Amino acid sequence: MSQIISFSADKEFANILEDLIKDSGYQNRSRFLRDAALFFAEIQQRGELKNMADDQVIEGHLIVYYQHGIERKLLDIRHSHQLDVATYNHSCLKHSHTCVDVMQAIGTASNFRQVIEQLQDTPSVDKVSFVGAPMREDGCC
Repeated sequence: MSQIISFSADKEFANILEDLIKDSGYQNRSRFLRDAALFFAEIQQRGELKNMADDQVIEGHLIVYYQHGIERKLLDIRHSHQLDVATYNHSCLKHSHTCVDVMQAIGTASNFRQVIEQLQDTPSVDKVSFVGAPMREDGCC
């Protein structure tokens, strides 16, 4: 069920809104505004990982791009008590000759930061990213 919501904007913003939507890859203004509002609200309420309280429990995906030779370190992380890893996926990117592992995990912000720092200090790790799951009170699962 949809509901129409309208708002006022200054002329300068109104003139660039369509370009913002298009340049962001959206074809639907409503979806762009919805996603922008949710993203902004989440950053305002929860903040970025580096600024979260140490004991804040979060979940999301840890994405690690690397060259072979660190598999043991990744296995140790998966089996440690720092993070509760729910799923784990490994693949090799053919064009860049890079391995990528994705871990869906839950843990404290402090523990996620520690794991990321460990990985960033590991030779053969090219990039580490964290994508936090959206904040929800309820849902399908």
